[in-house]
Amino acid sequence: MRVFRAETSMNYVILLGFAAFALIPVLTILATSVSAPLGESGGLHLSNFAKAWTVGGFGRSLGNSVVVAAIVVTLSIVLSVLAGYAFGTMKFRGSTALFYLFLLGLMIPAEATIIPLFFDLRSLGLTDTYIAIAMPQVAQSVAFGTFWMRAQFRAMPVSLLEAAALDGAGPLRALTRIMAPAARPGILTMLVLVFMWTWNEFLIALIMAPGGRLRTAPLGLANFQGQYTAETALLAAGAVIVALPTVILFLFLQRHFIRGMLEGAAQ
Repeated sequence: MRVFRAETSMNYVILLGFAAFALIPVLTILATSVSAPLGESGGLHLSNFAKAWTVGGFGRSLGNSVVVAAIVVTLSIVLSVLAGYAFGTMKFRGSTALFYLFLLGLMIPAEATIIPLFFDLRSLGLTDTYIAIAMPQVAQSVAFGTFWMRAQFRAMPVSLLEAAALDGAGPLRALTRIMAPAARPGILTMLVLVFMWTWNEFLIALIMAPGGRLRTAPLGLANFQGQYTAETALLAAGAVIVALPTVILFLFLQRHFIRGMLEGAAQ
């Protein structure tokens, strides 16, 4: 099919428009984060990041977020790969009904269950712990991850499993040696998404850790914003600090993320 030069130019114009729409807010925050705070002269103020880090106590909140994200991402990927492999490659009684039960985790919002869950965890003495913050997010992420990995494994040729069975490999060995490496782009895509959702989670961390000792990065930024509402430069610097780990991870795994998303869309 012949593509005219005017059509190609229009496509680039539209793409540049969307890129500008996405980048302008980011560039505005970056420019504000290095602008002059109140009462100081103009120029480039990189010291805003150090001041925001010290005053906002982001060291502790970022550390809490790293611990929570490590728990959620690790458990979610392991459980999702195992469940997706079972639903995608095996036939057993009740598999369809059980799979739709997993999908309920995608349909029920966290806001509908967070209060009863808080009272349940409080009765067990688990509030203000990493478990209370991480496990509800693991449940949410496994629901999506099972759906995602099931599609990844179902799209693979059946001949891979047949060849593994002929070589004497059991289901677990076939998963770890053949299926999981072949599904690496999908797994890394899920890793980026789950990390991003966990890092930006606000409500669960707010409700499940009322003592404030395990305040995560979004809560630390909200508390910092409440103290320095007029210091836009420091607020912008704090926002950049909180968003930086997600940006770094995405840039590091960008190629795998895009490949996994394209393969998922093709399925």
